[in-house]
Amino acid sequence: MDIDEDIVDSSTPEAPATKMSRQQILTLVAMASINFSSMICYSILGPFFPNEAKKKGVSQAMIGLIFGIYALCTLVGSLILGKYIVQIGAKFMIVAGLFVSSGSTVLFGFLDQVSDGTIFIMLCFITRCVNAIGFSAAVTSSFAVSAKVFPDNIATVLGFMEIFTGLGLILGPPLGGWLYQSFGYEIPFVFTGFLLFATVPLNLWILPSFDAVPSQNSFLRLCTRIKILLICFVVFTLSSGIGFLDATLSIFAIEKLNLSAGSVGLLMIGLSLPYGAASPVFGVISDKYPSVRKWMMVVGGMATAVSFCFLGPLPVFHIRSQLWLTVLMLIVVGFSLCMTCIPTFAEMIACAHENGFEEGLSTLGLVSGLFSAVWSAGMFFGPTVGGYITQALNFEWSAGVQGALAFLAALLQVIYFTIEDIQKKSQKSNRTNLSSSRGEKSPLLPKTDHLTVDVS
Repeated sequence: MDIDEDIVDSSTPEAPATKMSRQQILTLVAMASINFSSMICYSILGPFFPNEAKKKGVSQAMIGLIFGIYALCTLVGSLILGKYIVQIGAKFMIVAGLFVSSGSTVLFGFLDQVSDGTIFIMLCFITRCVNAIGFSAAVTSSFAVSAKVFPDNIATVLGFMEIFTGLGLILGPPLGGWLYQSFGYEIPFVFTGFLLFATVPLNLWILPSFDAVPSQNSFLRLCTRIKILLICFVVFTLSSGIGFLDATLSIFAIEKLNLSAGSVGLLMIGLSLPYGAASPVFGVISDKYPSVRKWMMVVGGMATAVSFCFLGPLPVFHIRSQLWLTVLMLIVVGFSLCMTCIPTFAEMIACAHENGFEEGLSTLGLVSGLFSAVWSAGMFFGPTVGGYITQALNFEWSAGVQGALAFLAALLQVIYFTIEDIQKKSQKSNRTNLSSSRGEKSPLLPKTDHLTVDVS
């Protein structure tokens, strides 16, 4: 019978593979190379480009826009490319994105030879926009490919990839500063550009092609799910906090903590190192215990809120800014951001599948595109608004605003998940009562045919 077959199938689940296939290993190598090289290229500008731009007559506000336009173009590119990942092809999108990003990085290194003023500014905007589109293509497709190749270990793989993201962010600024001091403006961009270009033939060789059918689903339908919007807000607060620290922490450390520029670079390691070290641990926990993902996001958000409030700390606490406290809070921020971030992508994919999105590359492209877009929006919001609040008030209050955003995201999650649990318990109770009432109405003895007795 069908029921018996279902019982047998459910009682003997297929054992998951404990050993990765060759395709999975090669995909992991490819994704790691993309994250590492892309993050180095992204973070290399910080130590020296603002000063070079000032020499060209560029104002501080315009320098901020040159940095910010990267996030805006990544946002737009992620949404468009995520929608059409099947039509374009996941492998082609990665390879083409890396090629475009590497070429624009090299070109950016020769902008010091153009004339000062408007021409320099326009060429900076153009090359940064092209670079951002290439970056968004590679990263959006890499998230989708990772989820496609590792459907049962998404968070674990994401945690592994974040190790190389952290390494790229850690090594980028000191490497860029050293190359700039040793060889001048061009060499940092030429070196990192060719490093990124080296990943093009690597990915062209080891990545498989992915066949998929285009879907009729859209970002609009995906964003009609309250849980998706809530997770997007969580991702937004994460990237906003990171972007805020990139733009404002160095000035605060130099002015309030009397640190040198070199010491500030070491201070930033206090944020990146815990993030990268904890990523694989939280990834394994997230995949092994899917039910705790939502509470990982809540606890991580609360810890992030508290650590941002004490990073300054907020003037209402009447605590003087001290180096040991800043370092401690940066370490807590690194761990808490990691705890919050790692489960988000897996939860977005699970939510999409629960709401009728098919399990294919098209859906993964939509989710990864939305994730990258929201992350880029936060990376634009954090430095822009955070920098404005820092200028109008101070770093302490601006950090408190970032903490308030993280607290708001955690609070909304608590409300949503509590209501969700109550509804699930209510539905379970209703089903139990319905089944018990049906059982009471059923006869105690089965019906039998009447016996006919021949008395003749």
